[in-house]
This record gives sequence, structure tokens and C-alpha cells, in this order.
Amino acid sequence: MLGLVETRSVSPVFVGRTEELQTLNDALARAAAGEPQALLIGGEAGVGKTRLVEEFATAACRAGAVVALGGCVEIGADGLPFAPFSTALRALRRELPDQLAAAAAGQEEELTRLLPELGEASGGRHDEEGMARLFELTARVLERVAADRTVVVALEDLHWADASTRHLLAYLFRTLRTGRLVVLATYRADDIHRRHPLRPLLAELDRLRTVRRVELARFNREEVGRQIAGILAAEPDPTQVDDIFERSDGNAFFVEELAVCATEGCGTGLTDSLRDLLLVRVEGLPEIAQRVARIVAEGGSTVEYRLLAAVAWLAEDDLIEALRAAVNANILLATPAGDGYRFRHSLVREAVSDDLLPGERSRLNRRYAEALEAGPALVPAEERVMRLASYWYHAHNAAKALPAVLDASVEARSRHAYSEQLRLLERAMELWDTAPEDVRDQLRPIDYTEVYPPCGCDPATTPLRYVDLMAEAAVAGRLSGERERALKITKRALHLLEDEGDPLRAAWFWTQRSMLVQSQGRGDGWNELATAQELVRGLPPSEVHAEVLAAVAGWSMLRAPGPDAFHAAERAVEYARMVGARETEMNARLTLGGLMVDAGDADAGLAAMYEVKERAVEDGIAYVAGRAYVNLPSELDSVGRSREAVPILEEGIVYTRRFGLLNSEAWVWANLSNSLYALGRWDEAAEAAENTLRWGRNAKPQGTGAMCLAQVALGRGDVAEAARQLDGAHGYFGTHDPMPQQSLPLSCLAVGVAAAEGRLLDARAELARVLTTDLPPGTQDYGWPLLLTAAVAEADARAVPAVARGRAEALERLREAAKKTTTGAPVWLAHEQWVRAELARAEGRDTADTWSDVVTAFECLDRPYDLARVRHRLAEALLAAGGDDERDRATELLRLAHAVAGHLGARPLADAVALLAQRARLALNHVPEQRPADPVEALGLTGRERDVLRLVAAGRTNRQIAEELFISPKTASVHVSNILAKLGVSGRGEAAAMAHRLSLFPPEDADRLIAG
Repeated sequence: MLGLVETRSVSPVFVGRTEELQTLNDALARAAAGEPQALLIGGEAGVGKTRLVEEFATAACRAGAVVALGGCVEIGADGLPFAPFSTALRALRRELPDQLAAAAAGQEEELTRLLPELGEASGGRHDEEGMARLFELTARVLERVAADRTVVVALEDLHWADASTRHLLAYLFRTLRTGRLVVLATYRADDIHRRHPLRPLLAELDRLRTVRRVELARFNREEVGRQIAGILAAEPDPTQVDDIFERSDGNAFFVEELAVCATEGCGTGLTDSLRDLLLVRVEGLPEIAQRVARIVAEGGSTVEYRLLAAVAWLAEDDLIEALRAAVNANILLATPAGDGYRFRHSLVREAVSDDLLPGERSRLNRRYAEALEAGPALVPAEERVMRLASYWYHAHNAAKALPAVLDASVEARSRHAYSEQLRLLERAMELWDTAPEDVRDQLRPIDYTEVYPPCGCDPATTPLRYVDLMAEAAVAGRLSGERERALKITKRALHLLEDEGDPLRAAWFWTQRSMLVQSQGRGDGWNELATAQELVRGLPPSEVHAEVLAAVAGWSMLRAPGPDAFHAAERAVEYARMVGARETEMNARLTLGGLMVDAGDADAGLAAMYEVKERAVEDGIAYVAGRAYVNLPSELDSVGRSREAVPILEEGIVYTRRFGLLNSEAWVWANLSNSLYALGRWDEAAEAAENTLRWGRNAKPQGTGAMCLAQVALGRGDVAEAARQLDGAHGYFGTHDPMPQQSLPLSCLAVGVAAAEGRLLDARAELARVLTTDLPPGTQDYGWPLLLTAAVAEADARAVPAVARGRAEALERLREAAKKTTTGAPVWLAHEQWVRAELARAEGRDTADTWSDVVTAFECLDRPYDLARVRHRLAEALLAAGGDDERDRATELLRLAHAVAGHLGARPLADAVALLAQRARLALNHVPEQRPADPVEALGLTGRERDVLRLVAAGRTNRQIAEELFISPKTASVHVSNILAKLGVSGRGEAAAMAHRLSLFPPEDADRLIAG
């Protein structure tokens, strides 16, 4: 790989940078130990960033690492998207062909977007996850290649990076998890002005603790002297060092230029102008070499020799001599492969390019474009379209530039480089009016757009319209995250369509606006969808019509499930089938199945969802399959079939990760967390929730993960942590678009936290706020836990006088809400019984029979924590009833509940069970405790009489003793009479005095019993 490390410095001596190089070497050592490293190297132009990377790369190669270099091209959006990554991956493929092939196995079609050598790219779906999918697969390929060897990926000149390259680099820096990998990037710090697109990325990466920043300072005088000595191969004159140090201000590149000028005799007469300093050695070249340098400067970062020959219009011998002069002067360099030329330093290229006259620049670009059209093989195939578009655009030839730019936008789209696609489409819109009409008439939507809304005309024969470009640009803006620009485009498009009588196109744009409004946090998007629905009402079936109805059904399923949503989903399925829109049909079928489950037809709805999942996986429709892996298990969990959901979710994690469906994967983790919680696998549930927070890129699944962590914390008695996670979940979800599946669980947790902190009035207020309107249909999955949490809070506080006022109203509110909440599945029938039992307990009228029915309902469900809780309540009711048979049954129930609570770490439940067992004198394990000799036994007292005497000694009345020991007052009186007879005393006071005198009960025992 040493041959790939291109040296561009004239100084044979590497000066200074000891600390910076140590940082890089330390990162290499950490990577070799299996900890991926991310570094950013910044500094002004010419300060020595490239030389530092060269030295590090050489050292890394000698240490056995594989180094892959890639550079960003200066022409930004006009260049090939992901160019530095493509170059780096190509280098890896050259050095490690078998390893890269194995790492990319099965995903070649997708990775071809970065590395065309892997094969043919498939069309694929262009959606919000397309670019993220490519990024995830790229990260996994790098991790696999670096699994057994240290790999360094170095990307230079990040300040020129296209948006897609910046996004991919940020993704790698955030998500690299394993592998012996170093990823570093360099950038010009002095170029990063306030509005530079790299600035937000740098700010974001600064917040990542895993990214190290290296800032290169200028050289001091001593270092300048050592650099000059290396260039001159002799000790420089101190006066010369002082002069060069003063004029260069310690900039390494300027030091080189000044030192070389001094040795070549061109140092006299130099001005202090930076531009003059950069051009002085170029102007010292022969005229023909200067001309070639100007041509190379306008051709791009690197110009292929054959393309240069076609543009220069020189005899081959003359061209070679001109190039030799420029290379010997260290102004141009041959590329490592020997097939092209580039400037040794980009500062010189910029100076030469800036020195061109406007007409001269246009003429050179026109010659480049004409040469490339005449000889397409002059440049690599993957670069041809982009470079031709750039050349024609800068040649100011609208007739040629418009189709070329549109071709380039299609190429960008095929690579999931949506930011570049958007910029190119905006450039096409800029060129539209200046391009000749006959040129525009030759353009066809089918060639340039994938979002052409069918409107009864044939896109193969209908000319491309300006509004079609706007449609494609709106989608590109949405997919690239440039949603503000996309919103402006849709607004302009709808304004243009106002007088055209084209309801399908207008409906399509309104649907886009709905998605953009939601993603921008400006509302729930319903007004836009309703407008689209109204526009297509009564029109014949079409793809747009089906998409609008599917969007309406999907929106309603999450926010307002009911008959209207069901009807929209049915029509979407029907219309999509009629027009052959298979993906839309399957997507709508999935929604319809979920709505069927929510409406109570669980078996039919789940069967439909299973079918969609299997067909989507079989047919390779990744987007629908990813959604099925989210929605199907969610619906299974909602009807109590969590055990069935877990293997599907685990399969979904593998599937979504394989296809890079990051948003779907985050939802799968969140849903897995919920299912594991229900099954009593709390540690695994918390781990799944942490994975949602760690790897999720979307706020809403992360909010669900935070809610599950809050639920586990609350169940384990860590109320402070539950409150913290609840606050985090509120932050993830925001306030602009409330959905029942988020707002109801949030309220449930809020009620639970408030009750645990003794704030019952706050809990009541939260419940009253939620129940100002009826719970939406189909939300019983979230409604019953909320009602139950509130009912338990009221029952637990029944003996607290401070909150007695308002209890009757709160209980009635709960009772009325319970009447209106669906109970179609066994799990929700069981919850209904539980809620009603808690309401009875809150009023002091629950019985063993009440709780026995609830326990029976939960014993057939996979809800171990819920079963343990209701068993505890049944045991409490049985002990209150008295009787030996009841005590035996209560003992077994408490033992079972205590075992579950201990396994889960559910401390509040475990403490409640232990306290109840202690007060009832029940052993929670089957092995009787070995007690030392007890003086109480010597007095002939039974175990029950012992407990009664302890309470007598504490001053309890017979009624209080009965309440504490779950016996009747009459039975307590009989026990007291027996105790007085056995002790030979005449009254309760004497019995208490004897107990104290004989120290029959340690003070802490009495205190603990009294506190209990």
C-alpha cells in the first residue's frame, strides 16, 4: 500500500508535529486493540495537513495496517457523490479483494452506488431510509474488513465535500461499533465561514466524545529553520530564515514556496500578495506549460491525460514537454496510476483558476464538454455524467446544460445522493427558461423522474414539464433532510397548479406537504392530507388516488383509528390492486390488518399481516417488510400474544439490519422491549430499550425506548430514574403531533410516578386531563394500563385522609371510562376485571371472590408480573377473611408472588408481599426457620398468642390487633383472655408490664411491627 501514499511535499524532512503525530499513532494503537477511532484534522490552507497524513499513513503501513486514501473534489455538487469514499473503497478492494468481497456479500447491488465495480445497481426504492440503508451497509462493510486487520481510511479536503459525503462521514463517526478501524478526515479551518455547509457538521461532531479533533498550528521560527534546511539540504542563513518566517508567518506551504523561489533566483521582486506568491513559479514556466496549467486548473481536481490531450489541441510531443516542465517545477504531479495530472497543492490550482478571464473559463469548459461528448471513454464511466453536466453548465450553454444536468440528477438519485440530486434539479429549474423550447420538448418525464404523478397521459410521449422537476425536487429535498427547501418547492408548485385543473398532481403535492409538515414539527399533517383526499374524491382509480388513501389510512391508524380509517384502507387496497401499484397495495393491506386487530377481529387481522410480511420478504419489498416486522409484533403484543411476537421481532432485527432499514430497526428494538417487559424479562427489556436509544435515528422509537426504561424503573422502585426517563420520553415525542400510542403511555407513567411520590392529586389531574374526551377506539392497548394505574393509586391511598376529598369523583370517572373501553381480547377482559377489583378495593368492598376471578383471568396469560400483583391482592383478601384454608392458600399465593418479584427485582411488590406475610405470620419459603430457644414459649404461649402479646405490650386495642393480624375482634379478645390466664395476670396492663420486665420482645421488633 505504500505506493498509494502519494507524497506532494518538496521537503524531504518532516518537521515538528510531534504531539499531533503521537495522537494519530495512539489512535492507531487503540484501533489495533479493537476500538474504532474517529479523528478530524483541521488547519489553514498550506499548514501541513496533507504532510501529516502522509507521515502517519507511511508509519501505519510499516506497522502492518492497510491505508486507503480518498479526497474530496473541488467542484463539490458537480462532482461524483461520495467520491472520497468511492476512492477509498476502491483502494481497499485493490489491496484486500477477497476480504472486501466477503464483507459485501449479499449487498453488492446496494453498495454498487459507492463502488460501481461490485456490479449493477438495482433501481430499488427511494424513501427516507434509502440513504440511511446505504450508510449502514457501508459501516458494516468497513467493520467486517477491519475485523482481523487494522484499516485506516483517510479522507482529505472535507471542506469541499458534497453533502452526501458529509452525511456518510457523520454516520460513520456516530455508529462505528467494532473493528480495528481508523477513520480520519482533514479540512481547511480558514475556509469554514459562518455559512459553510461543513460548519454544522463540525459542531455536531464536537459533541461526540468518540471524535478527536487535531488542530494544526503554524510553525514557530525554529521549525521554519529546520524546514528550510531540509529543502536546501544545507544550514540556511539566519537572516534568510528570519525573512521567510516573517513573510510566511509560519505557514508550511508558503515557507516551501519562498524557499524554492529563493533557490531558483525568483525571490527578488515578490510582493506580499498571496496570489502573487502562488503564481510566481507558474509564471516562471514556459508559455506553453503555463497554458497547459491553466487548462488543468479548469478541468477538475484531477485531469486524465487523454482528456487533457483532447482539450489542449497540442501536438503530443509539445504537450508532454509542457507537462514535464510543470512537473519538474513541482507545480503539477502525475497521479499514482500514471493516467492523469493534478496540482501539487490546491492553493496553486485555485490561484491559476482565479487568474482566468470569464470568457476564457467558459471556453475551456466548453472544450472539455465537447471532448467528453466526442470521447465518453476519456474519463471513468461513473464520473462521466456528472462531469459533463458541470462542464456544460460552466460553459453557459443552456441548451446542452439542461439535459446534461438532468442526467446528472438521475445519476445522483441512483446513488441515494439526494442532496446532490436536489442541487442539480434546482440548477435545472434555473436553466429551464433559458433553454430553447425545442430542447425542452425533447425531454420526457419517464427519463428524469420517478415521482411523475399519472394523470391520464403517457409519460413516454408527453414532454417534461417544469412542475415535474418540482415534484422530483420536492422528494429529493424530503429524502435528503432539506425539508425547508422541499416545503418551499411544494408551495410554489401548488401555486402554479391553482389554475391548471390538475387535481391528481395537486393531491400528490399536498400529500408531500403532509409528510414534510409532520417531519418539520409544524403540525400533524392532517389538513394537507384532507385537502389531497378531497381533490381525488370521485376521480377514477389511479396510483395517486391509492397513495392518498393509503396515507390517510396510515395517518388515521396512529391518531384516529375507527371506521373512517378502515374504509380508507379498504379503498386504498382496492384502488392499488386495480392500477397495479403492488407496493402501495401491500402497504395498505398491512394498515388494514392492524385496524382489523384494533377493531376486535384479531385472528383475521393478524392473518392478513402475516401474509403481507411473508410476501414482502419473498418479493424483496424491503420497505413493506420492515414495516411488517414493526407492526405485526406490535399488534400481537396488543392482544396479549407477546411470546409469539418476540421471535418475529428478533427475526426483524436481523432483516432490518441486513437491509439497512435503520428507522424500522429502531422501532423493532422498541417493540421488543415492550414485549419482553410484558413477559417478565425485564433485564432483556431494558437492554432492548437501550439499543433503541443508542442506535435509533428517529425520535419516536427512542421515546418508546425511554418509556420502557421508565416502566422498568418504576416497577423496581427507582422512582427518580422513572421520572428522568419520563422527561426524556416527553422530549423525544415533542408536543406538535400527539398520538394515542405515545400520549396514553406517557400519561400512564406520569400517574404512576406521581402516585409513587405521594402526589395523588397530580395523578388525578393527569387522568382528568386525558379523560376530558373518550379514549379513541382501538387504543385499549394503552387505555387499560392507564385506567389500572389510576385505580391502583386510588385504592392504595384509601386510608389517607388528606386525599379523601375528590375520591368519589375520581372513582366515578374511572368507572365510566372503563365502561367505554374495548375488551375484545382476553388480556383486556382480564384488565377490565382488575380495574373493577381495584375500584372495589378503593371503596373497601373487595372480597376474596372479587380477586379470585381476576387471578383466574391472568393465570392463562403470559403476564407474570401482572399475575404476581393480583395474587398478592387475592392473598390479602383471603387473610382478611380468616380461616385456616384461606391462610394456606394465601401462603402459596404470596410465595409465588414473592418469587416473581424477586426474579424481576420488583422491590415495591416484594416489600408489600413480605410485609403482608410478616403481619400474617406466614413463611415465604417452605423451609421452617430455625429459631433459638424463646422465653415466650416457656410461658406456654402459642405463636399467635405471642403476636397478640407483642401488640398488647405496644398498647393496641382488640380492634387494632384484629386489623393488624387479619383476624376478627372476637378472635383477638379470645387470644387476650388466654394470654392473661397463662401469664397469671388480671389485666392487659399487667401483661404488658410483665412482657417489658422480662424483655420478651426486643424494642426493634415492636417498633417494626408497629410501623408495619
